[in-house]
Amino acid sequence: MSRDVDEKYAKIRAWVAFGANLPSETGEPVETLFAAVQDLRDMGVAVRGASRVFETPCFPAGAGPSYINFAIEVETALTPEALLSLLHEIEARHGRVRKTRWAGRSIDLDLMAMEGKVRPDVTTVQRWIDLPMSAQTTQAPETLILPHPRIQDRAFMLIPFADLAPDWVHPLSGKTVAEMIDALPDAEKTEVKAQSGLEIPVN
Repeated sequence: MSRDVDEKYAKIRAWVAFGANLPSETGEPVETLFAAVQDLRDMGVAVRGASRVFETPCFPAGAGPSYINFAIEVETALTPEALLSLLHEIEARHGRVRKTRWAGRSIDLDLMAMEGKVRPDVTTVQRWIDLPMSAQTTQAPETLILPHPRIQDRAFMLIPFADLAPDWVHPLSGKTVAEMIDALPDAEKTEVKAQSGLEIPVN
């Protein structure tokens, strides 16, 4: 399958958040997510690093089983839009159906950041960052928003991200991943628990 390649992205790093809390046809959440990492490789995306594997309570509390979360760092010649399309293709391969916002899911792949790239523009990204919580539960962007508009709010994204690139700087706020983690409530950070005995193969 042809992909949109831009030579400007030949050596650009990107970071993808992986999450799941329901089984799929592939297997249990961790099996599904590990298979998705291999899918990325098979589709020509170089996986350069992986965070630890974490367990995070479902949101809202009591809505379902806990999530398995981790992040990977990739290097790709794909444009941001083409990489997002590929991630959606992998989700569909493992049974993801986008129906309800924040519902339990068998796989969730989020493009968190692609170096300092902003999509589609600063004004639009900031509008989604500032979206009230009540609107977040019902509204989803129809186009790629980069960096991910909720990254600064979510410990389950930032803590795995910090394993890979703690000094990455958000192009709008100017804050590093480490600084964004420091700004989160301690209660949210302690809910994200590293899981021993699980290691994502990166080669």
